[in-house]
Amino acid sequence: MRVAVVDIGTNSTRLLVADVEGEGVRELDRRTTVTRLGEGLEASGRLSDDAMARVSDALAAYRERIDELGAERVVAVATSAMRDAANGPDFRADIEGRFGIDARTISGDEEARLTFLGATAGRDADGAALVIDIGGGSTEYVTGRPGADPDFHVSTQMGSVRHTERHLHTDPPTAAELSALGEDARATVEADVPAQLRERVESGIAVAGTATSLAAIDQELDPYDPDKVHGYRLSLGSCERLVAKLGDLTVAQRRELTGLHPDRAPSIVAGAGILLESMRAFGLAEIEISETDILHGAALTAALK
Repeated sequence: MRVAVVDIGTNSTRLLVADVEGEGVRELDRRTTVTRLGEGLEASGRLSDDAMARVSDALAAYRERIDELGAERVVAVATSAMRDAANGPDFRADIEGRFGIDARTISGDEEARLTFLGATAGRDADGAALVIDIGGGSTEYVTGRPGADPDFHVSTQMGSVRHTERHLHTDPPTAAELSALGEDARATVEADVPAQLRERVESGIAVAGTATSLAAIDQELDPYDPDKVHGYRLSLGSCERLVAKLGDLTVAQRRELTGLHPDRAPSIVAGAGILLESMRAFGLAEIEISETDILHGAALTAALK
């Protein structure tokens, strides 16, 4: 079945069009637009007009591509920003009316299940695996054995955009701001994921834009190469070095950094800090970076309906 999946996230709006057969997902087109839907949400509790306009522009282009490729089924998921915003339901209705896309606002639990499915599909069920999905407004931690439903999942109120707005107020951020960010991130993981579960995890997989960006920066990829990012193993030491490096740069300097999309420059420091503290909390010496995530999980699920 040819399936189109749209993911309306807090920091980016993404599209996957793929042919799905069994556990196989053959990508036909995949696009990411940094739309920053959650910009200002932490302070106002609402989606801004500018942010909604950016998402609408991306969806107009995506709708055209979906029709060109003849997708048999179109599904859309909206995550943290749409869940949290007071005007989220109104924007969701506007999207359906204008583009014929039913952007289903999913729970954190459903987001975790789809992400785990997408990240682990086709893998050997060898030990307890952790999947970390750092979004703009929330971070999901999901554990289980590949090929089975997760045995634990939690969606935390912690994300690259949310924590940039919460902690990083100077450019570049001060040492005190970076320290406060790290302490907040570590405390969140330790509070929301039981210690015995963290100790049981044998391997980790990180998905979404923060993780893939760090893999590209670490390899100095220009242009971005998904084949070199997917499966890349980022060590704890490399992650520590990247957090220090990124934290020393201004936003303008980060925009020029090889491997980093310029639109991710404002939020990458907070995202990297969250990943670092997550690795420390789970005792992971390295983490595997994956290009497959909630988009693939949603595509697999849609093909079964």
